[in-house]
Amino acid sequence: MKAAIFFAVAMALPCSNPADAAITLDLSSVDHHSRAYERFKHYVDGALTHRNDLPYGFSAMDAAYMARLDGVATYCGLAVDLVQTQVDAATSAIAAGKAPEVASDSYLNIGSMIGDLAITYDTCASAMTPQQRTTWSAYAERAVSNVWNHYGATWGGHLFPWTGWSTTDPGNNYYYSFVEATMLWAFASDNGKWMTLLTSDKLPALQAYMATLPGGGSREGTGYGTSHMRLFQIYSWWRDSTKQDLGAANPHLTDSIAYWIHATVPTLDAFAPYGDQSRSSQPLLYDYHRRLMLEARQLTTSEQARKAASWWLNAISIQEMTSSFNFRFDLLPAGIKGTPPDELTYRATGVGELFSRTGWDPHATWFSLIAGPYDQSHAHQEQGGFMLYRDRWLAVTENIWSHSGIQQSSEMNNVVRFSRNGKTLPQRQPNGATMTVTKAAPSGEVHASADLGKVFGSSAVRFWQRDVDFVAGTLTVHDRYAVASDVDAVFQINVPVKPVIRANHVSAGDLQIDVLSPTDATIRIVDWKFQDNDFTSGYRVDVQGRGTEFVVRMTTAVKP
Repeated sequence: MKAAIFFAVAMALPCSNPADAAITLDLSSVDHHSRAYERFKHYVDGALTHRNDLPYGFSAMDAAYMARLDGVATYCGLAVDLVQTQVDAATSAIAAGKAPEVASDSYLNIGSMIGDLAITYDTCASAMTPQQRTTWSAYAERAVSNVWNHYGATWGGHLFPWTGWSTTDPGNNYYYSFVEATMLWAFASDNGKWMTLLTSDKLPALQAYMATLPGGGSREGTGYGTSHMRLFQIYSWWRDSTKQDLGAANPHLTDSIAYWIHATVPTLDAFAPYGDQSRSSQPLLYDYHRRLMLEARQLTTSEQARKAASWWLNAISIQEMTSSFNFRFDLLPAGIKGTPPDELTYRATGVGELFSRTGWDPHATWFSLIAGPYDQSHAHQEQGGFMLYRDRWLAVTENIWSHSGIQQSSEMNNVVRFSRNGKTLPQRQPNGATMTVTKAAPSGEVHASADLGKVFGSSAVRFWQRDVDFVAGTLTVHDRYAVASDVDAVFQINVPVKPVIRANHVSAGDLQIDVLSPTDATIRIVDWKFQDNDFTSGYRVDVQGRGTEFVVRMTTAVKP
């Protein structure tokens, strides 16, 4: 059942017989004369020299990949030592009546840990003893089995049941880790049971789910949505080893190229901060975004999408991986510099997000709106929320000025806040909103309407419709709503600088806010630093008044 191995590497591999390997890594695109290759090789060579002081995040997979690229047996020696350290630690924990590290945080890291083991097991067979292969196999089998049999999970013959979190949710980042471990171990061990589980259940479920996300992106948001870099690598491993192209089964992978291009602000150094931003609350582009695009570019069958990806990769602030543990992914080619897309407006219907901008120049005005499914734990109560950017953030979620990056409630977002007796009525999962784009022009002008009442799952908010008009960089938001008699409504905008109020006009740095309705509006400023120690800065403009609608116009100050 083993998949045939196809290496585009000239030299033979002394630490494993290619004919016996089961995990195919198509390395034909790697340029051995490139800076990326030299940098990765130097990184791995440094780990060889300083085995007792390895760089942060260095993995056995790094060493195993280098072994396949260069055919140097010492790389396999390092990879085997690293995995053996993992297995020894697990053996000690099990002997002490504990679950090993691979089981921590609901098996979140099983993909990387068992992935390291599987790639090394497959690549470096001749550098291992028969006893090692037996011990590694038993450990990997138990770990993978425990993921998919959470109630009956055992270690050392003792029950260690866990919740089974996300084992049936292909929209969650944990799922990709589970599939990664199962797939690589299935290939490496030639285990028909795991291959059957993948082909009959886990991969079809993944394909079916991704088919529900036309336009690309993730319902977990843009923070945890970078986990699609792992999803796309899973597609790559599967394609290389089986010749079946999971990424071509639906538009999601190719659409995600366009999604991330449009989700990137005009200065090309930051992105729309939807959902939790736990790695860094500031939504600055990082290696993970670059890797995601490199993986997608490598897999897409669309030449147009590949060219667009190359433009983005050559234009963004992250021109190469900044953290050494990501150097390996720069081996994927970025392609030559091109031109940006023609379209200024983009809609990702599967995640319910709309993006538009006045141009592709760095000083363009950029706008975004979300109104779609709300069903993931890392998503925020931001349905109906908008963002505005010109040279810097003008209106954006307050979450980006928090220490944690996981402030989820409505108060942090640019929505209408509904409250009863002073307590905010939350947007509830699993509910959602719908969006209709009524007009989109080549200039970036866009008009859209969002039906948002159902996201509350409560009769307290009977109706909320938000209409937005983005024209020549000016954003006008028109809200109409119907609520129970004891419910209050507040139109809110979170801004980075302290606002100044003059009647129904508010200045917040480069953002000019005009409250057109209600005419008797009461405007109040909230300083977030005094609301919660988690916030470092930021302000919220609250608008309240009589009636059942708000009309607010926002313009950006034009610099001379």
